[in-house]
Amino acid sequence: MRLGQIRWRDEVTAAIFESGGARPIPDYTLYDLIRRGDAENIPFEDLARDHAATHMESADPIIPVHPREVWACGCTYAASASFRDSEHGTREGFYSAVHAGERPELFFKGTARTCVGPRKPIGIRSDSKFTAPEPELGLLLGKQGRILGYTLANDVSAWDIERENPLYLPQSKIYTASCALGPVFVTPEELPDPYALELTCTIRRGGETIFEETVSTARLNRKLEALVEFLLRSNPVPLGSVLLTGTGIIVPETAALQPDDVVSVSTPVIGELSNPAAMV
Repeated sequence: MRLGQIRWRDEVTAAIFESGGARPIPDYTLYDLIRRGDAENIPFEDLARDHAATHMESADPIIPVHPREVWACGCTYAASASFRDSEHGTREGFYSAVHAGERPELFFKGTARTCVGPRKPIGIRSDSKFTAPEPELGLLLGKQGRILGYTLANDVSAWDIERENPLYLPQSKIYTASCALGPVFVTPEELPDPYALELTCTIRRGGETIFEETVSTARLNRKLEALVEFLLRSNPVPLGSVLLTGTGIIVPETAALQPDDVVSVSTPVIGELSNPAAMV
């Protein structure tokens, strides 16, 4: 099932996306479905199916959930670890050590306040000269960390700020419009192998492609369930939170984001998440 949200009758409304349009689920947001499913011990997909309208609406997907919290992982791909080591000149290679170690890097990315959906502007920090997209697979979390669905995510990051000092990581990662999610969540029965996705990131400037690269989630060096398990250790994140699983695509400084650039993250199973960039 492909689930997300639309704007319907001037309200944010959950919807089932099918070929030809979206079936609204009146009186529910996606978070409402998750919360009711948890309270009544009913799969939220069943609630969606039972309460969805029979008619189709021609409506574009908006942000698929307004997450209670967003967390993110780092160094889950070798390319990211080696890039960060080279950026910081770490002789000991501690980013690569995290990549190879048992405990993953986990950090807070924000809340719904820092998130945008498809077609909404992602943020370029006003005090950054090297803000870049980080295309990732995102996980929608339910009770006890159950993975309810998969989406595309853009962990927009001001890399030059973290480069200046690793302790500036929160300022590099958490700010207005620093996380894009969408276009929809695909439930696990429709995506049985999340390690077989080809994620593509494209940056277009003035109609021309200035960067494009693809990575397979097969290159993830950790199981998704292990990332969730570490996240939940002494840290019971709320229902409807999202975990970003790390990037394997490194955008060079020559392609640092500029206002009006358009960033697209795509994979055939989930779709395309496209956002313009703007100063914030």
